[in-house]
Amino acid sequence: MEYIAYNLKTFKNIPFIKNLSQEQIFDIEVVGEVLPFKVNNYVVNELINWTNFETDPIFILTFPQKRMLSEKHFKKMAQLIQDKATRQKIVHTANQIRKELNPNPAGQGKNIPKLNGTQLFGTQYKYKQTLLFFPSQGQTCHAYCTFCFRWPQFTGIHELKFTTKRIDLVIEFLRKNPQISDLLITGGDPMVMKSKLFADYINTILTANIPNLKTIRIGTKTLSYWPYRYTSDDDAQLLLDTFQQITDAGINLSIMAHINHPIEMDTPVFAEAVHKIRASGAIIRSQSPLIKHLNDDAEVWAQMWRKQVNMGIIPYYMFVARNTGAHEYFALSLEKAYNIYREAYIQLSGLCRTVRGPVMSCYPGKIQLTGISEIKGEKVFILNFIQARDTDWVGKAFFAQYNPDALWLNDLQPAFADKFIFEEKTPQIHG
Repeated sequence: MEYIAYNLKTFKNIPFIKNLSQEQIFDIEVVGEVLPFKVNNYVVNELINWTNFETDPIFILTFPQKRMLSEKHFKKMAQLIQDKATRQKIVHTANQIRKELNPNPAGQGKNIPKLNGTQLFGTQYKYKQTLLFFPSQGQTCHAYCTFCFRWPQFTGIHELKFTTKRIDLVIEFLRKNPQISDLLITGGDPMVMKSKLFADYINTILTANIPNLKTIRIGTKTLSYWPYRYTSDDDAQLLLDTFQQITDAGINLSIMAHINHPIEMDTPVFAEAVHKIRASGAIIRSQSPLIKHLNDDAEVWAQMWRKQVNMGIIPYYMFVARNTGAHEYFALSLEKAYNIYREAYIQLSGLCRTVRGPVMSCYPGKIQLTGISEIKGEKVFILNFIQARDTDWVGKAFFAQYNPDALWLNDLQPAFADKFIFEEKTPQIHG
């Protein structure tokens, strides 16, 4: 299939757009001016059920929805479009709104490490064992998820981007920090770059022979949004050969696949792509946030995890929707998230129970809600650090007062203590 991308300027050319009313088309234009929109012909033609598109999960996953903006923000942008305001005015207003949508959740801007006294832009270093690398050629996607916490990468606002071409500096940082075992190549989506560029990065890394580098991870949505990347693209074989080169070098290669709904796994080309990736020696792990209107159903998650295991994909994380962008539209309460996770989990065999959730990837670290219980006559949330800025917190249970309306960590208050364990050492990192 030839790749065709649609953006805010061209989405009216989508063949199925005639199914939408003029009001629905206008709503997409309004929201799309603030939160980036992009979709492709594979998603449009193969994944969306256009006869019931209003409730179709993949339509909601990729097409802006009116309530993704607050009523105030929607009216402000709609008025500008109706008044035929200048492009400059629309962009200026959009940027003002974006600044109110927490564009750097979990303190991402504070995760930039220093090398030789200078910030190493285009990387993030939050956890002891893992460095994130944002190659500049991979800072877009084949389509944009409407809930994406990295939406600022696609807005054109330079100060909100993470990007670099300096793989030499990344290698130097890895050498100087032997505690780092994992390099996560992320974006955007690094698999949008040409295979030759990706191979150049990998060859440079492998040639450097970094003794502490044991794992390379690749965060990608391509399995769901453009599986032809691994089957029939003109440089697909070079990409698979590069994967093989990594595994032949004795480095674990983990494809961190973003799979949000079972529908994404139903096409024959998805199965073919999974087979080819696994044949290279790579391991595929799946992760997704729990999203209202999209996959907030225990049966959906149980079905998704079972199918993944049957295809050789390892379920890894169920995340809580991050507090950024259209968070109010997509977020579920922590209590509902826990109940959905548990109801799905109890349906699974042991091989599916590799998944961990619901997990908040927040400033202190990855915090899992492991239970809701009554202790000393008080109803509480039981929480645990899966990963943390301070490794001493990892694996330690702690408690929060029960709050049925809590959506995120900053909605919680400590139970049986004046402060959470992460606030005792590092004040004001609650968020």
